[in-house]
Amino acid sequence: MSSTTTQTQTVTADNVLRLFPEVNTNLASSHKASIDDNDLQGYDEEQIRLMEEVCIVLDDNDIPIGSASKKVCHLMKNIDQGLLHRAFSVFLFDSKNRLLMQQRATEKITFPDMWTNTCCSHPLGVPSETGSELETAVQGVRRAAQRKLDQELGIKAAQVPLDRFQFLTRIHYKAPSDGKWGEHEIDYILFIKADVDVEANPNEVQDTRYVTPAELKEMFQDAGLKFTPWFKLICHSMLFEWWEHLDHGLDQYLGESQIRRM
Repeated sequence: MSSTTTQTQTVTADNVLRLFPEVNTNLASSHKASIDDNDLQGYDEEQIRLMEEVCIVLDDNDIPIGSASKKVCHLMKNIDQGLLHRAFSVFLFDSKNRLLMQQRATEKITFPDMWTNTCCSHPLGVPSETGSELETAVQGVRRAAQRKLDQELGIKAAQVPLDRFQFLTRIHYKAPSDGKWGEHEIDYILFIKADVDVEANPNEVQDTRYVTPAELKEMFQDAGLKFTPWFKLICHSMLFEWWEHLDHGLDQYLGESQIRRM
C-alpha cells in the first residue's frame, strides 16, 4: 500500500498561526462560512452550513493546538502544507455481527456517493468533545459519534450509549477527494454492537445496508462501487481481523496507544 501521509512540513503550536492565519489557537465555538465564499460556490446549502463546524487542529502527536472551520481543514491547499485535524470512524454491528454501511449523499462536498463505514465525522473544537490526553480525547470522540449517528442516520443516543463504544486505535492518513478538497486526519476507530433503528438523513446518506465480511469483500470486487479512502485503508489493514474477534478476543485489540501512520 502506498503511503498517504507525505507532507512538506510539521505543524506545531509554535508555527500554526504563521502557516494558517485562519486557525484559532483557542478552541472556538463557531467559524462562520459565507454563502458567497468562492470555495463553496455551487454546493448544497446545508452542506455549506456544515462547513462552519469547528474541527480540532492537531500536531502530529494528536495534541490539540487550535481549531479551524471544517472548510479550512479540508482544503487541499492547507492539507498539502500539513494542516491536520481529529476525526472518528464508527463501525456499528448488529446482533448478527453484520456491519452497517452507508453510501454518502451526492450533496456531500467531500467524497460524495462513496460507500463507507457506519459513520465518519469530526469531534468539534468544544470542551465536551476535545481532549489532550488519550482517555479524555476518546471520551470526546464517543460524544461526537453519538451526536453524528443521530444527525446522519437518526440513531438515537439511547440505542448507542457512550459506554458501549469501544476504542481500538488511531490512524493518521492523508487522502485527496478532488483537486480542491481532501482529508488529513488522525482518525479514532470505534466499534459498537447494537440493534438500532435507522432513519437516514437524505442530505447526508443516500443508502444503507448491513453486510457480512463475505458480502463486503464482494462489494470490493464490484467496479461500479466506490469507497472512501479511510474505509479502504482500515479494511485492507485491520478490519477483517478485528471483525473475526468481535465476540471473542476483541479485548486484545482495544485501547492501542500508538498512532498508526498509514
